[in-house]
Amino acid sequence: MTDLFDLKGRVIVVTGGLGQLGRAFSATLVAHGARVAVLDSAIDPTRAKAAVAQGGGPERTMVIDADVTRRETLQAALASIEERWETPAGIVNNAALDSPPNAPASENGPYETYPDASFDRILEVNVKGVHLCCQVFGSAMARARRGSIVNIGSIYGVVSPDQSLYEYRRHAGETFYKPVGYSVSKSALYNLTRYLAVYWGAAGVRANIVTFAGVANNQDPRFLERYLPKVALGRMADPKDYVGIIVFLLSDASAYATGAEFTIDGGFTAI
Repeated sequence: MTDLFDLKGRVIVVTGGLGQLGRAFSATLVAHGARVAVLDSAIDPTRAKAAVAQGGGPERTMVIDADVTRRETLQAALASIEERWETPAGIVNNAALDSPPNAPASENGPYETYPDASFDRILEVNVKGVHLCCQVFGSAMARARRGSIVNIGSIYGVVSPDQSLYEYRRHAGETFYKPVGYSVSKSALYNLTRYLAVYWGAAGVRANIVTFAGVANNQDPRFLERYLPKVALGRMADPKDYVGIIVFLLSDASAYATGAEFTIDGGFTAI
């Protein structure tokens, strides 16, 4: 039965591969036998070298500077991967932007004044970036008659952000609201996933989406005091909580799963 989850020899692309979740995904995929092409932009050479070393060396991990919003960089990345290894058998569309808590007040202000530039920037990466990656790498997998696309969704693409979670900031005198761009961008991925599952099903390419909740990353204790009661398991996620579903969806264990949503959120959307 363990062979069901074996990724030996398969080439997997992970976008945003040097981020918190991307590093966890890449390391786990290598541990299951995959060769991983880590895609990220504005790569620091020290971080890239560390990623290759931690990923078992250049035979198992390669790091490519690519911008998911620019088709030509993705096509160049695919050419590099195929020249060195072979056509990818899977892609994890993990690269994404959100408005950080310390973003300018205009970006984290009321919906009525949310800046056009912020909306455009978030959707360009989170929607167009995934679309372009699917076009470039999904097309290659379709030509090879096999492959798995894993899109990274969010609880805030399924339910609306609870603005009361941020009431403590407004009590402190800030005008803070969780902005709309991230929610809109993540919600778009659910139907993109279903579209691709139907479009490429006959070509042997599967497409699924995972819905994740928040990951522990030194959040403000006042935020956690409000957020954790909304999670059935009573804690934020650790990156290791999410790696199993990624292996499952890229392996033969999920051979009949496509067009599906897999919710791994600690019970957030169950409450």
